[in-house]
Amino acid sequence: MANKTNKFSEDWIPVRGIQNGEIILNNGLRVTGVKVRPRNIFILDYNSQSNAIFNLRNFYNTLDYPFWVIITDRPVDINVYLAQLKLLQNSVQTQAMRKLVNEDIEKANLFMSKEVNVTDTEYFILFKEKRPEIIQKKIQNMISGLASAGLQSSQTSDDDLRVLLDGFMNGGTTTNFGTVVTSE
Repeated sequence: MANKTNKFSEDWIPVRGIQNGEIILNNGLRVTGVKVRPRNIFILDYNSQSNAIFNLRNFYNTLDYPFWVIITDRPVDINVYLAQLKLLQNSVQTQAMRKLVNEDIEKANLFMSKEVNVTDTEYFILFKEKRPEIIQKKIQNMISGLASAGLQSSQTSDDDLRVLLDGFMNGGTTTNFGTVVTSE
């Protein structure tokens, strides 16, 4: 029988659970926000870059509450991408397209042979709030404000938040043993 005086990591963090794209804290506050799809503005001309930065600055200035910008890397299984390329290779009609697909397959094989960690960079803007109606209003304002800046975004998912918590709790080291926090 387990000793009731034993403490677990979960006992030290103020998280009650994760549901509906929100981290629910013990004090009733909810942490949520948006996941922003990356966009490389550095491939644009100088004026377009300046415009994108100006629009993003305007978006940030509309946020009149505390928020966090979090950037994290998530491992990507390149085997799925490689399988899709091989299927595409069989269906391509033109020689030029076949050459491009073959080059991508070679690059994917090169990544796999070097055993490098292939990651996808993810961007989040999070905030905390207690009232559900305010949460939804803030999320919709963020999504439309980011769209005005030329960026696509969506509300965070439970999986997104679990990965973020896992990264913070484990010093950025990815774990593969399941949920970080469960609600009881």
